[in-house]
Amino acid sequence: MTQTTETPATAGDRQPASGRDRRRVRVHRAWFVAAVTFVTIIGAAAFRSLPGLLIDPLHQEFGWSRGTIGAAVSVNLALYGLTAPFAAALMDRFGIRRVVAVALTVISAGSLLTVWMTAAWQLMLYWGLLVGLGSGSMALAFAATVTNRWFTERRGLVSGILTAASASGQLIFLPLLSWTVTRYDWRPAAVTVALAALAVVPFVWLLLRDHPADVGHKPYGSAEFVPKPPPVPGATRRTLRVLSSAVRTGPFWLLAGTFAICGASTNGLVQTHFVPAAHDHGMPVTAAASLLAVIGVFDVVGTIASGWFTDRFEPRRLLAVYYALRGVSLLFLPMLLAPSVHPPMIFFIVFYGLDWVATVPPTLALCREQYGEDSAIVFGWVLASHQVGAAVVAFAGGLARDAFGSYDLVWYASGALCAAAALMALVIRRTPATLAPATA
Repeated sequence: MTQTTETPATAGDRQPASGRDRRRVRVHRAWFVAAVTFVTIIGAAAFRSLPGLLIDPLHQEFGWSRGTIGAAVSVNLALYGLTAPFAAALMDRFGIRRVVAVALTVISAGSLLTVWMTAAWQLMLYWGLLVGLGSGSMALAFAATVTNRWFTERRGLVSGILTAASASGQLIFLPLLSWTVTRYDWRPAAVTVALAALAVVPFVWLLLRDHPADVGHKPYGSAEFVPKPPPVPGATRRTLRVLSSAVRTGPFWLLAGTFAICGASTNGLVQTHFVPAAHDHGMPVTAAASLLAVIGVFDVVGTIASGWFTDRFEPRRLLAVYYALRGVSLLFLPMLLAPSVHPPMIFFIVFYGLDWVATVPPTLALCREQYGEDSAIVFGWVLASHQVGAAVVAFAGGLARDAFGSYDLVWYASGALCAAAALMALVIRRTPATLAPATA
């Protein structure tokens, strides 16, 4: 870049003129943006904690089958994924702040409206459609966009930290929401979710920045100042074009397939059905929800560690190990469920928590490796497959419980799918895939 593009902030990056400047640039602004993103995802994570807690209360109050409630959750999960790639393109068009602020407002509205619902179709509309669309724009594509724009080094670590934010939010909200549902009702819990999402909106608007150039900084680890690219028009067209090109490459299908299994075995199965499954075995709801929260504790550790590993080791091998270990743990779970918490169950919770979303940093790294500047949108589509897998199992798990009176079959099937995902990860090719050039 020429000297004419340099701002005082960029000059301060290289040669601070005063003690005040030195204090300001000691920590790169990218880490501040990552911190804001982390807190934002935590605030939006309340909606991720609630579905598993709603199944029994809604079944008891309205008489809706678990399959019907699971269908609404599946709509939410599917839209969460299908919206993500479009959200990534919309962030390129309108900026991160605007998209995220609108998404949080939609989440808040959808959660609040459920308080007055009386029919199953309203659950589908409010929790399925509105919260699904809003949460999709707050999906991991948000973290991927921030990471790609603000960092050229430590991307694996940052993606791990931002992925862990969702688990941190689960850790914060799940015990609170489970206590609220048990002590009072599910409606105050829904209001809590709405207020948590709404409270983050001014935080995003005032503190988040779309691009390093907005504040005159270089991306972290970059030797050159990177000008802010102009808004990219035709977000929908670009998103579909990237998908059209990506589906012609083998790595996309392998990444999408493994991530679909990831979603099926986490959000769709454990997050949605662990609490009611444990309750079937006599465990109190608050105890089961607390175990999920403990998964969130170790998820933070496991995901950040996975990001660190991704910067240093082969992502394909990491994915194979993660999926294989997850599959083994799910095969043992039916034998561990009991009325009370015991040491083998605690071991499962710790083990599973470390592996919960450890798959995200290596999957994101493989998307960047294979698809370059379109990687955020490609990752959005891969995330869509994750949520479709989650949606299928959220619905199928409810049907299995209604039909067989037990979740055992679903646990075993998910364990077998994880074994298949481990094999798929190993055959992803190393050479980058080439997408077709953009068209006007």
